[in-house]
Amino acid sequence: MTDVPARRIALLGGGFSTDDDGLLDDWMLSHARGSRPRVCFVPTAAGDAPGYAEKFLDAFGARDCEPSVLSLFRRESGDAALRDHLLAQDVVYVGGGNTANLLAVWRVHGVDRLLREAYGRGTLLCGISAGANCWAEGSHTDSFGPLTHLPDGLGLLPGSVCPHYDSEPGRRDSYRAAVAGGALPAGWAVEDGVGALFTDGRLDEAVTRVPGARLFRVRAGQGGEPVERALECRRLAV
Repeated sequence: MTDVPARRIALLGGGFSTDDDGLLDDWMLSHARGSRPRVCFVPTAAGDAPGYAEKFLDAFGARDCEPSVLSLFRRESGDAALRDHLLAQDVVYVGGGNTANLLAVWRVHGVDRLLREAYGRGTLLCGISAGANCWAEGSHTDSFGPLTHLPDGLGLLPGSVCPHYDSEPGRRDSYRAAVAGGALPAGWAVEDGVGALFTDGRLDEAVTRVPGARLFRVRAGQGGEPVERALECRRLAV
């Protein structure tokens, strides 16, 4: 009987693009399969910005892993090579930017289907901001300018996601209102500095590199008001 691999998603409230200590990325890598994991960075949400990719390669080239970057705006490989590359990865790390554009470009190139297949095979999926939003059924985003709800995503993580819960004005109130009003399903609000690991859609672990930063579960109450519950996060040591 073949063992079914654990399906894991990590939401990151930071990482190489924002933090100097590397704690969240090290924590994420500790959950990757293999002693020298293959890590593919996907900067689609930022339009494949070269500086973003270079920063990833600098950060992960210094770690005990095999880093690579998937560019879709300057794509050079055919469908078979794209599939082979993504399915060979132990980690797919999605960068921040525009969530709506990210999802649209992925669908044009069939990356959404490949990521579903990789997830089912045990590849750890993770990301920051738009790279956290994309895995859920819906998210809170500024993809269209003003903060709003986006009832769209890959749906691999049940519910919704809101990044930057504590650091961007209006995020908390807007997300709470979207969930309370039914525009988004109940979900997870991630403060900057927090990491949350889910296995088969269930929360396994929550950590933080910032004292006092928290992960929140947000749902609609019986009276139509938002109900917010703070979850304990283990402090990562420097």
